[in-house]
Amino acid sequence: MRAVIQRVRSAEVTVGHETTGRIGRGLLVLLGVDDRDEDFDAEWTAQKTVQLRVFEDEQGVMNRSVTDIRGDILVVSQFTLLASTKKGARPSYHLAARPNKAVPLYESFMAHCRRLTGRDIPCGRFGADMQVGMVNDGPVTIILDSHLRE
Repeated sequence: MRAVIQRVRSAEVTVGHETTGRIGRGLLVLLGVDDRDEDFDAEWTAQKTVQLRVFEDEQGVMNRSVTDIRGDILVVSQFTLLASTKKGARPSYHLAARPNKAVPLYESFMAHCRRLTGRDIPCGRFGADMQVGMVNDGPVTIILDSHLRE
């Protein structure tokens, strides 16, 4: 599982003219599900996401997690995070899980985040053409990979 996590002041995702998720201060998570992923990947990625200390404390040091600041998490599925560009200029997505596997793991990731934060987890719509807007804070952007465990 790959996640690009951005610290944001606000973020939202829309499908067509419908806003499917909106948050204030917190984390925007772009999530790609690998064909090799299992539920433990979803759980590890969720745990790492909610524990990341990327918010500043009183001394200006990034020492607080999204749960510490009572921030929000917005999750957007993004299979293109699994792109391979080894051959030519056109990316291959053969590493990305198909929807029958990816959807349950995407939902599992969100369920783990809900359990760990005790908060609702707004999201995009899996497989839809989405527009994502955000105000990146910092900017702070972290990449997680459950197979590399980093």
